[in-house]
Amino acid sequence: MPDDAAPSPVAVDDLDLSPRDLNPPRAWRWPAVLLVVGILAVFGFVLVRGLGDATLFFYNADEAVAKKASLSDHRFRLQGVVMPGTVHETATGVSFTVTWNGVKVPVDNTGTPPQLFRASIPVVVEGRWSGDTFESDQILVKHTEVYVDKHRDRIKQANDQVDKTSSEG
Repeated sequence: MPDDAAPSPVAVDDLDLSPRDLNPPRAWRWPAVLLVVGILAVFGFVLVRGLGDATLFFYNADEAVAKKASLSDHRFRLQGVVMPGTVHETATGVSFTVTWNGVKVPVDNTGTPPQLFRASIPVVVEGRWSGDTFESDQILVKHTEVYVDKHRDRIKQANDQVDKTSSEG
């Protein structure tokens, strides 16, 4: 093999030894920052929305009437006993009256009530005030055993209210 076929040595002067910029161009940073901000905003919205639903205030009918002005149009849960003779089907759901400690609150509920719904039972309705009527979109009638264990006093009060309502009606 001839000597001229071997690679020729490279002179140091021919090499580009200037420092290189190891950081990539910054053009990619803005889209990445916007993406992270967007993800955080969505996460924050979901978190606040979820906590808002979990922290709905719970009032007995007498408490809700006493705090009506401060509750204005805020969403909350209202507890009472369904008064006998007040349950009527409407075009959009059912209307009825709940009572607690002698205070009566008319309720208009949209949607289909649960199967266990009837007069003389304690209920929790979720919604807001609309004038003197409580506008509801959810009726809860059955408490789990966990709820009963944690809220024995509330259950006892509800049962006492059922007894009062039954003796009045």
